[in-house]
Amino acid sequence: MGRLFGTDGVRGVANEELTPLLAMQLGQAGAYVLTKEKEHKPTIMVGCDTRISGDMLANALMAGACSVGANAVYVGVVPTPAVAYLTRKYKVDAGVVISASHNPVEFNGIKFFDGNGYKLPDSLEDEIEELIRLDMKGIKFPTGSRVGKIKYRTDAREEYINHAIQSIPVDLSQMKIVVDCAEGASFYTSVEALKELGANVVAIHNNPDGTNINANCGSTHMEELMARVVYEKAQVGLAFDGDADRLLAVDENGKKVDGDQIMAIIGSHMKHKKTLKDDTIVATVMSNLGFFLMGEKEGIKMEQTKVGDRYVLERMKEIGANLGGEQSGHIIFLDENTTGDGLLSALHLLQVMVETGRPLSELSGIMEVLPQALVNAKVPNHKKESYMEYPEIAQAISMLTEKFAGEGRVLIRPSGTEPLVRVMIEGKNQAQIEEEAKKLAALIQEVML
Repeated sequence: MGRLFGTDGVRGVANEELTPLLAMQLGQAGAYVLTKEKEHKPTIMVGCDTRISGDMLANALMAGACSVGANAVYVGVVPTPAVAYLTRKYKVDAGVVISASHNPVEFNGIKFFDGNGYKLPDSLEDEIEELIRLDMKGIKFPTGSRVGKIKYRTDAREEYINHAIQSIPVDLSQMKIVVDCAEGASFYTSVEALKELGANVVAIHNNPDGTNINANCGSTHMEELMARVVYEKAQVGLAFDGDADRLLAVDENGKKVDGDQIMAIIGSHMKHKKTLKDDTIVATVMSNLGFFLMGEKEGIKMEQTKVGDRYVLERMKEIGANLGGEQSGHIIFLDENTTGDGLLSALHLLQVMVETGRPLSELSGIMEVLPQALVNAKVPNHKKESYMEYPEIAQAISMLTEKFAGEGRVLIRPSGTEPLVRVMIEGKNQAQIEEEAKKLAALIQEVML
């Protein structure tokens, strides 16, 4: 058995790889590891996105937690950042989200937060895995009144909305906004928050039925939103993913604005307002070269980490930064929450638009997005980390790196959540980099399958 935890919890096809049995074991081991030093009866908060397998896995996980003596609070369908916030607010011992984020409906995932609302370090995940491998050996299972119980709460999403609009109380009464909820966890929270701040909201893909999450909508499929913003003559479009921890935007001309651009706009505004701590933004190696050039021009220091918002967060905590994120739209505002938060990202972006009086198309010009090609090579999951062990792949990467030296860059990395090796090339000529990325991805796929 390979490592259970990827960059964003445990992921897999629900009922095939991520079974109710595994969910129960994760509930047992997770509750035990995260609460073993507590003198009181521990409590774990559990939420999920809208996919049909959510209730099945959440109930299995909560059964596991109760079996080791922990109580569970089930808050139902809420965004991932809501669970992080509520875990902290209510001082419960841990939080769990059942979600596969932007992935199709057949996938699901389980991710843990500690009592402070932070994703777990590798060491704690390893401890949870080890307990599962040992079949919970040495753990005493309580009986009688010491067994845990489940409490159901339906008001949690309102508390999250209140937190967001109190954190950024921007007046949106002059704005028309199209919101794509991805048939996911933001279908209620994002729409209500924007309406409460006075916006004229046109909501699309906000009727989840359990099977349509992320289906040709949301932050991974933005074509419909781009067209709708122009049709509605709206000032901006907002695209969330299935669990609403990421945000991408669309300007008034129907042009996509990615996570790098959003961070550039907000980061620069925060610097001018003297609220950007140490004038620093934490980004990953996947951020566009144009983003780093913007930093040089604006006098903003850029810290780089490996891909994954957990690594961004770790670096932010290390250096005391309050803004960081990824090109994909995971943006962390550490003054207000402990994980990527699509709603907070949206409100910060809208705040810049309101305070400057400038349209998003103009604001996004703060950075030039250099041509970038990203192609996925589908490989067996257990092999994806070892692509450099194949001589022909290593040689092809080396030759490409040499070819683009000084005029771009080549970045190859295994996906943290899917059976893929991602090939990213940046350069001046879009057609050329796309051709080279496709050739290299095809080679990786052919050699590793």
